[in-house]
Amino acid sequence: MAVEVKIPPMGESITGGLLASWTVKSGDAVRKGQLLFSYETDKVTSEGTAEVDGCITIGVAAGTEVLVGQVIATIEAGAVGAAPAPAAAAPKAVSEKSVTPAAVTPNLAPVLAKSGAAAEISPAVRRISAETGLNPASIPGSGKAGRVTKGDMLAALEGKTPIMAVASAPVASVAAMPASAPSAPVTIPSREGRTTRKRMSPLRRKIAERLVQAKSETAMLTTFNEVNMAPVMELRKRHGEEFLKKYGVKLGFMSFFVKAAVQALKDVRAVNAQLDGEDIVENNFYDIGVAVGTEKGLMVPVVRDCDALSFAGIEKAITDYGKRARDGKIQLPELQGGVFTISNGGIYGSMLSTPILNHPQAAIMGLHNIVERPVAENGQVVIRPIMYLALSYDHRIIDGKEAVTFLVKVRQYIEEPHTLLFGA
Repeated sequence: MAVEVKIPPMGESITGGLLASWTVKSGDAVRKGQLLFSYETDKVTSEGTAEVDGCITIGVAAGTEVLVGQVIATIEAGAVGAAPAPAAAAPKAVSEKSVTPAAVTPNLAPVLAKSGAAAEISPAVRRISAETGLNPASIPGSGKAGRVTKGDMLAALEGKTPIMAVASAPVASVAAMPASAPSAPVTIPSREGRTTRKRMSPLRRKIAERLVQAKSETAMLTTFNEVNMAPVMELRKRHGEEFLKKYGVKLGFMSFFVKAAVQALKDVRAVNAQLDGEDIVENNFYDIGVAVGTEKGLMVPVVRDCDALSFAGIEKAITDYGKRARDGKIQLPELQGGVFTISNGGIYGSMLSTPILNHPQAAIMGLHNIVERPVAENGQVVIRPIMYLALSYDHRIIDGKEAVTFLVKVRQYIEEPHTLLFGA
């Protein structure tokens, strides 16, 4: 009996995606529960397994766009197939040195002039022609009356302009060309092996769509501030080891910023709002999205009810989301419903950026790298670990005063972290 292998449902809003890869091939023996394929949508990556033991016949190749419920293979229950072959080693990348460039052999007879007159060839063109053997008559001239210029010769040598075939009939020679001029052929590097092309994944396409939507449908503006990280760094230094032993997770910077953002959202309620048509919807809950970079693109899992979570609870949630996002195990509901997003470009070394809104949210806060800088304190110049903060917001519903006040509040909470510990 043949059992159909179908693309599984992924949620009401997902109708299709990309059949990313097969872990078996047609004719292989498979066992119930064995992983068969991976499937990418615009939000999450999922996997499909065998429902019965038997021999599989694949009907849809990897890399194909498929729909939910579509039959992509069949398993002949009870049939004996071939044992799956071990995964072949990935082929080595093609290097530029292994690609044979296409060669263009110029006429090595006396160098040709565009109009047949040697006098129309400039000294610079003569020199390049003598040194390389490149025939000026084989190049489209950009100079006056179609004359070949030094720039034309250099562009042809770099492969930026095509070299045309020319007749070998001799015309006026360049008397100044030495008889011992080198005759090495001009080579134009082949593009083969120097570029690769691949289709955007559904996740990458969705990211691109949402970023363009955020830019085109909102009045986005960014304001900045800076924060002295010394108090938080000192607190982590004093209590980090004890925190790890007690809760089994490291005390990172992100939990402080999540807590600071929650308090600032309570202080400046306009930032915790969204625009729905002509209505402004104020949120009375604090589900914070934390951006996570993966090989397939940026994902923003949402940590729920951050106002009620402890520092340990936030750190555990972020650590778990980060690992599962990179493993492609995030579920669709975990990416939905956030009211505010925090993006930490500082882990990649970013000094300053203007993050794009996570539509339909009205604001996103960007964190950056920590750099020791001279600052003035009590009339003295001292060195402090400083981080730049950026808040991008929808100016249609958030005024500049509210955006600036929000970042000032975040700064105050970070520079006085003990205020965040009350009730944590």
